[in-house]
Amino acid sequence: QLQFVESGGGLVQPGGSLRLSCVASASGIIFRISTMGWYRQAPGKQRELVGTITSGGDTTDGDSTKGRFTISRDNAKNTVYLQMNSLKPEDTAVYYCNLRLYPNDYWGQGTQVTVSS
Repeated sequence: QLQFVESGGGLVQPGGSLRLSCVASASGIIFRISTMGWYRQAPGKQRELVGTITSGGDTTDGDSTKGRFTISRDNAKNTVYLQMNSLKPEDTAVYYCNLRLYPNDYWGQGTQVTVSS
């Protein structure tokens, strides 16, 4: 059973930045070949894509965060990051780390990000 340790969430003012981290308990090989991602879910809304990064480093971005958020990974540390800049109140949500190794998806427990003055 894969487990994740997510960190970096919290309260930030509009326009501020946060960096989320997610460490996966997967073996190094499993982590390296998996696509990693971040998703978020705001109250009353469906979970939505924030960004993904493949084993080869190719990234995809969610429409609402494109140009402001950057996903990256460090395979040596089994860690995926989400750098969030120019945060807006509408970015407030629980952010979830995801590991996708077809056909399975594994999820972290989520970390709360609140953008408010």
